[in-house]
Amino acid sequence: MIDREHDLSITRQAEVLRISRGSVYYLPRSVPDADLAILRRLDRLHLEYPFAGSRMLRGLLALQGCKIGRRHVKTLMRRMGIEALYRRPRTTKSEPGHKIHPYLLRGMEITRPNQVWAMDITYIPMERGFVYLAVVLDWATRRVLSWRLSITMEAAFCVETLEDALARHGKPDIFNTDQGSQFTGQAFTGVLADNGIAISMDGKGAWRDNVFVERLWRSIKYEEVYLRAYDSVSEARHSIGRYLDFYNGRRPHSSLDDMTPDQAYFNLPPLRAAA
Repeated sequence: MIDREHDLSITRQAEVLRISRGSVYYLPRSVPDADLAILRRLDRLHLEYPFAGSRMLRGLLALQGCKIGRRHVKTLMRRMGIEALYRRPRTTKSEPGHKIHPYLLRGMEITRPNQVWAMDITYIPMERGFVYLAVVLDWATRRVLSWRLSITMEAAFCVETLEDALARHGKPDIFNTDQGSQFTGQAFTGVLADNGIAISMDGKGAWRDNVFVERLWRSIKYEEVYLRAYDSVSEARHSIGRYLDFYNGRRPHSSLDDMTPDQAYFNLPPLRAAA
């Protein structure tokens, strides 16, 4: 984006692109090993106790012998992109210029593929460092339609994941997300609007509004991520991709009458048992 060899000065390029000049010169620092260990613990605790805020998480860590201040816990939670999940009044200000759309799924009967899609991002620990995983999920059939890994939570990789799902599977009637800035910005909502897709957003902190994605995170982490120690982003991408192929094509769901997501989405016959 910034061309250091260009005739325009870096300051002027930053002004034209409307980005902070400081971000151009910033050199990212690696996360200390001690913090990486705490991030992994926080990820497990958040999955088990999604209602826990920084105060409770600090107490839970203390019970595990990990002494840490509440402010440090809050800092690490922001880095992971997690917060305590519970219903509360909409008092949090949205990102400037970002529109918050109403939740459209309350009381709706969702019974067919491509009626409602949902999307979310989660933190994925590795042996050294971490990445973020974004998925687009078909609500009725639980099928993962598209996914991407990224080292940051920028909106661009969410837009790419969305566009890939649309290119592969058509479009849904409704698309549901949380109120994260990646999903409320024009780059993301513009794609939905251009395709005539109704936009639905969870209530602030209301995890039950997107419960099927939360269940997917539990499956991915306990059946894949926590059993591995990825050495690199490419290894994480390969291993998670292999798991999601299994999840879509071979893993039966009791909520789907023991069908796989592929069977439910494509209306396929049951898999025959191997001889």
